[in-house]
Amino acid sequence: MTDSAKLNRRAGVTGVHSIDHFAIAVPDLEEARGFYTLFGLDVRDEDGGLGLYTFGHRHRWGSVVGGAEAKHLRYLSFGAYADEIDDLAARLDTLGIDRVSAPDGADSNGIWFKGYDGLPVNIRVGDKSSPDEKSKFTVESTGPGISGAVPNSKAPKVQPRRLSHFALFTTDVDDAIAFYEKTLGLRLSDQSGPFVAFLHGPHGSDHHMLALVKSDRRGMHHISWDVGSFQEVGLGMAQMSRGGFDKGWGVGRHVLGANYFYYCRDPWGSYSEYSADMDYIPHDHDWQSGNHPPEDSMFLWGPNPPEEFIQNFEPAEQMT
Repeated sequence: MTDSAKLNRRAGVTGVHSIDHFAIAVPDLEEARGFYTLFGLDVRDEDGGLGLYTFGHRHRWGSVVGGAEAKHLRYLSFGAYADEIDDLAARLDTLGIDRVSAPDGADSNGIWFKGYDGLPVNIRVGDKSSPDEKSKFTVESTGPGISGAVPNSKAPKVQPRRLSHFALFTTDVDDAIAFYEKTLGLRLSDQSGPFVAFLHGPHGSDHHMLALVKSDRRGMHHISWDVGSFQEVGLGMAQMSRGGFDKGWGVGRHVLGANYFYYCRDPWGSYSEYSADMDYIPHDHDWQSGNHPPEDSMFLWGPNPPEEFIQNFEPAEQMT
C-alpha cells in the first residue's frame, strides 16, 4: 500500500473504498455499444461482451453482456484495501450473510455474497477508484470584447472522467441502508423518507457512491458519470439528443449532493447521468446526515422529471 493510500483512510474503520464495477445484461450488445459510445465512453470488446472505460483511465467501470430477454442488473462489485478483506469476510460471517457463487462469466476473485433483495454482491481487493479529493470543476468565461461563442460544428465531444455513482432500485430503502452499512461499511449521507437514500464510502468519496431508490424489486435506476463543468453537462445532453437519444431529465441541479445533472434515458428505460461538481466527503470528516422531505430535496432548479423517471423496467424474475 502506498503512503498516499494510508493517508486517505479513515483510521480504525473497515469498509469498501469504491465501486469497482457494475455488470448488466442487455438484449442487443450492438445497441449497447452504440449508446455508450455516443455517451462518450471507451467501449471495448471483452470476453464476448463489452467493457466500459473512460478515456485516459485504466479502470474498467462496467461490464455488459448480450443475449438477455430484457435488460437487468447482474451484480455489483466493490473494491477494498488488501488489509481489510479478511475483516470484511469475518463481518459477513458474523452477520450470517449467505455466500454465493460468482455469476456465469464473472471473475470469481474476492468475496461473493447475497446482497439485499438477492442481488449478487462482490468485494475484491483493488486500487481505490473513488476520488481522494473533490473533483475539479471549471467555469469558463470571456472578458469584454471577446466572443465566447462555440459553433455547433466545433462543439467538443463530452467524455466522462470516471464513474461517479450507481443508483440501485430496492424494495425497502431503510432496510437496505442498514444492510449496506453493516456489510460494506458504507455511511449514510442523506435520505428523503422511504423513497431515496445516498451512501458514501468511509475512506473518502463523493457525497454518494451508492444511491438507493424505492421500487417493488431490485434493478438499476441509473449510472452516473463525472464530468468537469456545467458546460459539459449541457453539451452531453445535446450530444445524446443529436444522436437520437432525446428523452431524459435535465439540465438541472440537485439538492442532495448539489451536483449539476442531465439524465439520458438509455434503450432499456434506465438512465446514464452526466454529473458535475458533486459534494465531496473526506475520509476524516463526520458528515451530518439528514432526512429531507421530497418536495424540498429532489432538485433545486430544472424541468420536472418525466412521469416514468422512477419506474423500474427490469423483469421481476431476473437471471444473473
